[in-house]
Amino acid sequence: MKHLFIVNPTAGGKDKTEEVRAKVQAAFAKREGSYEIYVTKAPMDAARKIEEEAASGEALRIYACGGDGTFNECVCGAAQKPNVALCPFPTGTGNDFCRMFGEEKESFRDLDALLEGTVRPIDLIDCNGRWSANICSVGVDARIGTDVHKYSGIPLIGGATGYVVSAVVNMFKGIATPMTVTCGDFTEGGMHTLICACNGRYYGGGFNPSLDAMPDDGIMDVFIAQKVNLIQFAALIGKYSKGRADEMAPIIKHIRTSGELVIRCEKEDVAQLDGEALRATEFRIRMVPKALNLIVPKGMQFFEK
Repeated sequence: MKHLFIVNPTAGGKDKTEEVRAKVQAAFAKREGSYEIYVTKAPMDAARKIEEEAASGEALRIYACGGDGTFNECVCGAAQKPNVALCPFPTGTGNDFCRMFGEEKESFRDLDALLEGTVRPIDLIDCNGRWSANICSVGVDARIGTDVHKYSGIPLIGGATGYVVSAVVNMFKGIATPMTVTCGDFTEGGMHTLICACNGRYYGGGFNPSLDAMPDDGIMDVFIAQKVNLIQFAALIGKYSKGRADEMAPIIKHIRTSGELVIRCEKEDVAQLDGEALRATEFRIRMVPKALNLIVPKGMQFFEK
């Protein structure tokens, strides 16, 4: 078995390569096994590296050293490969996938617990051929999350401030856009604020639309929000972000499905998959059961509850 540590040197705004290297060397000084530390060089380089390594058929364990974006790239390389198992080893700023595990989320920072962990198949979301382990959303939240990078690099604007600036700008552009949403027997046209498909529970740095989504039950929690005004939007986001979307019915519809969700937009829009952007005029979103082997840290009880 080979252990491959994928390091994103830009995650979190600071290169953590040497910090990761020191932890890995210390861990393997007391155990047998081969390992490689690979530092990514470009977008989707992680997926390319995993596909290249997996082609040999050897058992391969991947540790995504970065944030949600790094983990997503690794998911895209590891998906539907039976000889590959993957887990996050957080070094970035955004770790929304790990938040789902509550107090146990810190287990993913314990390298010994990861190296001694077990493997559990989990589901993935497929959106137009791009994989998501956590949450896929289309609408104002996705546009805000995508545009934040335009402002976070401006002097005096960064971090959370960049998100606020992006939100204000997108409010002026318009909260809702025309979309037709189809999910099983449900079809709804008109103006929509956001549509979100959850395999996990958290996104956007802490939004928690689904309180009990499980990544291995074959079900997507889908939230479909109609057009709202600015006052309604504040109430919608307040409840939606805390898992209380059902209190906003019928403005927000909540559908649990194992089928396909189709979103058709009049103009090109953006979907966010685990924080990564995908642009299209039509988004086909489906659940693929047991598509990823997740390394579960030793001692974690999340899946046993």
